[in-house]
Amino acid sequence: MSTTLSTMDPDGGADIDPDVAAALGADGLTYKVWGGDWCPDCTGQLPAFAAALDAAGVPADRIEQYPVEKVDGEKQGPGMDEYSVEYIPTVIVFDAEGEELTRFVESADTDIATFLARELAAD
Repeated sequence: MSTTLSTMDPDGGADIDPDVAAALGADGLTYKVWGGDWCPDCTGQLPAFAAALDAAGVPADRIEQYPVEKVDGEKQGPGMDEYSVEYIPTVIVFDAEGEELTRFVESADTDIATFLARELAAD
């Protein structure tokens, strides 16, 4: 199984709101991203999220990718049970102490980056 997602290659075409970039790039934040390169929601959402992380200056060592496979109709992948991941894409944001701050699960009223920035600002 691959340890990276091709859907996490930045699409490069995204205009990132400076406030979103500032929130995502805050010191100490780390990201765990579950997705599948076969998943339409993931291929539609993760490239723009990767571009937002890139624009925010988030280094690769603060982004962990967890590829999810479909086996006998069930989603399977590393860390899914440990972090209670059922739907993809799922992105969990952690602080410097490893505490979960927020998570994006599958879909929302906006893109992943904007959703997470809004949630982080609410904390």
